[in-house]
Amino acid sequence: MQTYQLTVNGESHTTTSEPDKPLLWILRDQLKLKGTKYGCGIAQCGACTVHINGAAVRSCVLPISGVSGPITTIEGLAKNGLLHPLQSAWIEHDVPQCGYCQAGQIMSAAAMLAVNPRPTDADIDTAMAGNYCRCGTYVRIRRAIHTAAGSNSVEGEAEA
Repeated sequence: MQTYQLTVNGESHTTTSEPDKPLLWILRDQLKLKGTKYGCGIAQCGACTVHINGAAVRSCVLPISGVSGPITTIEGLAKNGLLHPLQSAWIEHDVPQCGYCQAGQIMSAAAMLAVNPRPTDADIDTAMAGNYCRCGTYVRIRRAIHTAAGSNSVEGEAEA
């Protein structure tokens, strides 16, 4: 076992773990942040997406020993008691069905909007391609991303 210092959602945490333990299980089991989901365990579905240094990463395959930089989970996306624009847009467009994939969807969309605040539909489709929704709410996801971007069209999006 080794000791790791993590900054998660702006808070410092000290944890012990085997170096090869995936970050997902540190977040869920040790830090009790249950918003990040286990889906496939092979970084293919996107349910486990978190941000490290602002970039979207799949926490199910990232060993704790490979983490370098601040981590943001879905629980840390809202600021000062206000939902992130994507979270508000998700509600406005009634995106979730079962909801299982939604944290990963939102985290991937937020990372995309941070570098491309006015994406086209093609940009969104490319950025979100690694996130699967078994309920098939892709059209609503795209609309919500456009809304969060301040676009309201079906051909562009961004994040505040």
